[in-house]
Amino acid sequence: MRDWKNLEPVAGNGLLHRRAFLRGGTALAAAMTGYTLVQSASAQQLTDDPWSLVPGVAVPDYGARSRFEKNVVRTLSNPNAEPRTQHARTPHHLINGTFTPNGLHFVISHAGDPDIDPDKHRLVIHGLVKQPLVFTLDTLGRYPMVSRMTFLECGGNSAPLFSKEPIQASVQALHGLVSCAEWTGVSLSTLLEEAGLDKRAKWLVAEGADAPHLSRSVPLTKALDDAMIALYQNGERLMPGNGYPMRLLLPGWEGNMNIKWLRRIQLTEMPGMSFYEARTYAPILPGGKAYQFYFLQEVKSFITHPSPGLAMKGPGFYEISGVAYSGNGRISKVMVSADGGKSWAQAALQEPVQSKAFTRFRVPWRWDGGAVVLQSRAWDEAGFAQPTRSELVAVRGETTRIPPVTGFPSQHYNAITSWAIDRNGEVKHVYA
Repeated sequence: MRDWKNLEPVAGNGLLHRRAFLRGGTALAAAMTGYTLVQSASAQQLTDDPWSLVPGVAVPDYGARSRFEKNVVRTLSNPNAEPRTQHARTPHHLINGTFTPNGLHFVISHAGDPDIDPDKHRLVIHGLVKQPLVFTLDTLGRYPMVSRMTFLECGGNSAPLFSKEPIQASVQALHGLVSCAEWTGVSLSTLLEEAGLDKRAKWLVAEGADAPHLSRSVPLTKALDDAMIALYQNGERLMPGNGYPMRLLLPGWEGNMNIKWLRRIQLTEMPGMSFYEARTYAPILPGGKAYQFYFLQEVKSFITHPSPGLAMKGPGFYEISGVAYSGNGRISKVMVSADGGKSWAQAALQEPVQSKAFTRFRVPWRWDGGAVVLQSRAWDEAGFAQPTRSELVAVRGETTRIPPVTGFPSQHYNAITSWAIDRNGEVKHVYA
């Protein structure tokens, strides 16, 4: 006997119990899709459309998506490759699941993507080590490989939400500088062990082979924990924009520290105080102090469906869905509100729930056609909760600067995002 109670609201404005996904079965499916399932349906009711009457096209040697998905693309901040930073943002509102396709993974490039010959590229490990080492792509490929499922997020992702007024933009524009993939490569600890660490070594300075030679300092403790020299992304060699032929991967840590096109690792006693860590990634807090050497991407979530640009098509059953993630480990819980935080329903977490990776959350929802405000709030296994916007700006401040095409000055925004839906079904960004 079906548990019809799971189709009754458990929070304000029609949020249903997450168990409805498991126990609602056919009744929930019919309600969610807006039609009645007919048991007597037969194959004779199918029509022979044109594509059913002729052979299809030849299978290509490298797969391409359907031509009907041509609008699922990254948005570019600098499409003409002018001499400034380029951003390519992931269209979270147009994809689903937990892993980002390689061609849609976000990219930030300060001087374009270098065209590196993998046979000529070298990785040098030197400094406070007993024996400096040089690695080719071939020699790295002979070491034991490991895979880690983890997200990467730019420190400036979601920075427009530091503005005093809500910026009307899609989830792609507001949260598109984060993606998640399976990365495969060699544990950095293996290479450091072979080089032999000097007891004075406390930091490493990683440097890329791009024109700016971007470098960042990393505590040795992280390098010996879960850091990796990544060679593959979702099973294939790294995309050029993500560091081909090799990059540093620091699961859960600020994106720019995961140095792309990695060519050098120098072991040191102190941080290198590079241009980017001394200036760009050292925002000033309201009290006048610089927020420097902050590494962790803290617990965060946002709703992707529905979201701005995805208008509702009349009252009825819908699924509220989004992603949650934390640099502290696994997501333990996500709560969803449809009344601006007055009441909450617990979301279902899509398995498997991976550490430091996207977790897809889902909640069944019966929309009555009235005005609502949707929010999500995540908790991680370390016990940290996603803050409200007022809590975050109290310690980080706000800005009156409108985001330029080259980026936004504030860093590490992980507060709750609010989407308002009006009676016409239009979705807008609001502060609640």
